[in-house]
Amino acid sequence: MHTASDYSHAEKLRLELSEPLFNPLLKQWVGRGELDYEVYLKTATLLSLQAAEGERVSHDELLFQVVHQAQELWLKLASREAVEVVAELDGDALWGASARLERISRVLRTLAAELTVLETMTPDTYQVIRRSLGNGSGQESPGYNTFRHVAAGLEAALERLLARRGLPLRAVYTAGGPDDLKRICEQLVDADEAFQGWLFGHYQLVRRTIGVDRSVKALDGLPTQVLAGRMTLPLFRQLWDVRVELTAAWRREGGLAPGAAREGCMQAAPEPYAARPSSGGCPMHAAVAVAAAAPVEP
Repeated sequence: MHTASDYSHAEKLRLELSEPLFNPLLKQWVGRGELDYEVYLKTATLLSLQAAEGERVSHDELLFQVVHQAQELWLKLASREAVEVVAELDGDALWGASARLERISRVLRTLAAELTVLETMTPDTYQVIRRSLGNGSGQESPGYNTFRHVAAGLEAALERLLARRGLPLRAVYTAGGPDDLKRICEQLVDADEAFQGWLFGHYQLVRRTIGVDRSVKALDGLPTQVLAGRMTLPLFRQLWDVRVELTAAWRREGGLAPGAAREGCMQAAPEPYAARPSSGGCPMHAAVAVAAAAPVEP
């Protein structure tokens, strides 16, 4: 018989979680792997993929494995979705591609959010887990390598789309350029930014757990300092370079002095940027209208 001093409620719960549980609403046992939900999702296999409680070198090893396994699953999804985007871009199905790129961006932002859970693990705890990881590193991640590979396919699909339209990328970002292509380009930038944000989150996680310094080496032997360069490498470099081109061509002339009258700048008009009478209105709109009215060489 248990006494007040030796009875552990936590141990009782721990044992209960290792056995099937009876759901009174369903009037069935959950956890045997027999119900449709369990069969479809293969929960018996899925929940056995982490080290068993008696095999863990630290309580936080479960956290470490679950987060990394979840990251691989999300990256698998993002990569397969990206393949469909390639098909949609090649088929000029830009509406479908736009919706799917939004999904990819949300997946990548989820990856970054998941890493913050790992930040609850203190450095001393990770040092214990680290001894049992061999030479493993994020560079070996199938999900990371697969997504970088499929991103190259996305970039190539964008280039094919621009070629079919007969447009250089810079023309997409010129006033009066094609809005549908600009939307796709900006959503690719969204995905790229989310991917780099995930890598930055990983950099910060490494910084919190083992430190970032030339003298600190990851398990693969590379100094952790190299992570700083990796997290700024874009997936779609030309989409970032075009910003530099636009800024290089930018001129200060044509704007409004601070404090100057701005009447008519944002007034609705039948046509975007419609010209205003010479006696007033927005000079910027008028300049765009003049440029748009200029004859186009054959």
